[in-house]
Amino acid sequence: MGTLIKRNGSFFPTIPTLFDDILVKNLFNNSDINHIDHSNTFPAVNIQETNTSYELELAAPGMNKDDFDIEISNNKLIVNAHRTKEIEDKGENYTRREFNYQQFQRSFQLPEMLVNEEKIVANYNNGILKITLPKKEENKANPFRRITIS
Repeated sequence: MGTLIKRNGSFFPTIPTLFDDILVKNLFNNSDINHIDHSNTFPAVNIQETNTSYELELAAPGMNKDDFDIEISNNKLIVNAHRTKEIEDKGENYTRREFNYQQFQRSFQLPEMLVNEEKIVANYNNGILKITLPKKEENKANPFRRITIS
């Protein structure tokens, strides 16, 4: 049975970490200032396989369902999110403008020929984007069955 693989939009995800570890930490010996924390860039993802589907949960609090774009291309599930927030506050002697931009892309390599792409569903509730990828009928796991010998 195939495995669902997550990708962070890079073909070589370990190279930035490798360069950060070698060049930034060792060359400048100041990891507190120069180290890039990728955990704030991409949302956490839980992936679970059941007998009938694969279930993905992305933690993306503060967003709306309209901020997401989900597509399938070349056997890859791609989740894009983009949110822009602008606040303007004017007073008698001041003007305050704040801009907040949030964007990410996650891609997941789907197991070849195992997912029924036509029946994929997604919903967003309480900061969690849940995507259900149903398995094709012929690929659903059969429940355990003991065979008696006659």
